[in-house]
Amino acid sequence: MQTSEMTAKMAAGNGFIAALDQSGGSTPKALAGYGIAEGAWSSDEEMFGLIHDMRARIIRSATFTGDKVIGAILFERTMDGTVDGVPTPAALIAKGVVPFIKIDKGLEDEANGVQLMKPMPELDALLTRAKALGVYGTKERSVINSANAEGIAAVVAQQFAVGQQVLAHGMMPIIEPEVNIKSATRADCDTILRDELLKALDALPAGQQVMLKLSLPVVPGTFDALVEHPKVLRVVALSGGYKRPEACVELARNKGIIASFSRALLEDLRAQMSDAEFDAALGAAIDEIHAGSTRKTAVLAA
Repeated sequence: MQTSEMTAKMAAGNGFIAALDQSGGSTPKALAGYGIAEGAWSSDEEMFGLIHDMRARIIRSATFTGDKVIGAILFERTMDGTVDGVPTPAALIAKGVVPFIKIDKGLEDEANGVQLMKPMPELDALLTRAKALGVYGTKERSVINSANAEGIAAVVAQQFAVGQQVLAHGMMPIIEPEVNIKSATRADCDTILRDELLKALDALPAGQQVMLKLSLPVVPGTFDALVEHPKVLRVVALSGGYKRPEACVELARNKGIIASFSRALLEDLRAQMSDAEFDAALGAAIDEIHAGSTRKTAVLAA
């Protein structure tokens, strides 16, 4: 796929994005969910090798194709690794799946109800390397814990500043200001965030577009204006801690938004499964998430 073909697939592809980007502190939890208990590795290298084996098994599966999985977000080590001797981004492209890379280096401590991204001094070098490997875009995550207008404005400003750096490398940023689904002021967070995003989108130079990765809103339709904005290539949703059935129900209630799920995609997969069992479990998850992304449920007005 050429860049123009990847853009077309992201804009109108009938599917969802797989988030295969657990990193650092989240890796042991991801491995535990996969049936590999902490203590099964003696070094970080062994731990990251095990998580790469899991991701390679997913990518290799006959059920993981560009027909329903239109994109995949990779951790840096996964991007630099291989699947059956082929660089991971190239292995994805060969299956019709558009590759992205997670670029954030974790979160700052909470201030003004939000957690900004930590500095990324080596970002330009990472983007140059990723682009050379055929990676189409990036994903960068901040977290919003409460409806603090100043904090949310700071998150959006930082996200779009990083987005400009990504765009300068000819890549597509997925801007991810995650609203914590456990927040007591979640609905207010959704509306403040929407309005800040709209202002930032309106200020983008002509010809530029970004993607957005958002928590599923409390009120379905809250993000309709973002879905319809000409500066937004696509809006995708994170599962945010929901189990897959609940996440897919909420997803289906929001028109124009497709999934970019991690835990909700992987929750039934186990290292101990036979290949047939693994493919069946992964295929069932893909089908359910694809349905929530593409078959929308009418929501009646209150």
